[in-house]
Amino acid sequence: MSDLDRQIEQLKRCEPLKEYEVKALCLKAMEILVEESNVQRVDAPVTICGDIHGQFYDMKELFKVGGDCPQTNYLFLGDFVDRGFYSVETFLLLLALKVRYPDRITLIRGNHESRQITQVYGFYDECLRKYGSVNVWRYCTDIFDYLSLSALIENRIFSVHGGLSPAISTLDQIRTIDRKQEVPHDGAMCDLLWSDPEDIVDGWGLSPRGAGFLFGGNVVSSFNHSNSIDYICRAHQLVMEGYKWMFNNQIVTVWSAPNYCYRCGNVAAILELDENLNKKFRVFEAASQDARGVPSKKPAPDYFL
Repeated sequence: MSDLDRQIEQLKRCEPLKEYEVKALCLKAMEILVEESNVQRVDAPVTICGDIHGQFYDMKELFKVGGDCPQTNYLFLGDFVDRGFYSVETFLLLLALKVRYPDRITLIRGNHESRQITQVYGFYDECLRKYGSVNVWRYCTDIFDYLSLSALIENRIFSVHGGLSPAISTLDQIRTIDRKQEVPHDGAMCDLLWSDPEDIVDGWGLSPRGAGFLFGGNVVSSFNHSNSIDYICRAHQLVMEGYKWMFNNQIVTVWSAPNYCYRCGNVAAILELDENLNKKFRVFEAASQDARGVPSKKPAPDYFL
């Protein structure tokens, strides 16, 4: 068994790696991620997953429902860290799978893959608590800068963490962004990670999140038409039923953290696409109490972000 395979097995038991192993893993991941596009091409069949937020044992449920990587191809839409008890193990397992099976798993950036946000919502404190220094947090946040901003499945389904931007009308405009930076407070890159669709908005509206925009059905129709895509798949918003279509099936939200923050009572979902892009949502619940480890502290409050 290679070192990487051993590390994957260790992480699957929710046992964190040594600091020097994290550093080496991040360096390997960087070599792979730097080659990926801002609009990373993804082939079908693939299974799309929304926010995980450090809920490691619930991610294990996700893999039980969807199948293990590499037997199943995965696209994760960001927000791997913060709020849950196990952001370190969650992100490192996904990163190790990416290094081991680079063509079988795609990870794109969420708004929580950010130095500023992770210092408020738990990941920074968790790294400090588990390693006694901020080195692992630094290695991981450096990797965040290399994650793709979006994915395009078979040139027909656009996948992004948050949503659209008034500064972007074509996929080519996304391709020209310099993504290797901390998430800016405004502008196109910020909007892709922070924006939300909203029924009662016509065009663009101010977001209550304080970053990104709200956008209406006419914006989605125009974007989909201009870029010849069937629909948009995104995450970023808690959906009690696990997934939610809007604007006549032109955009779908997929949410993959069941019982979010260990108190919201929602189910989670993943979206399976076969080789012909036929859709199947798989809904699942949080892991049972006896399947979980003992959490070491309460998650960060305020689940609006």
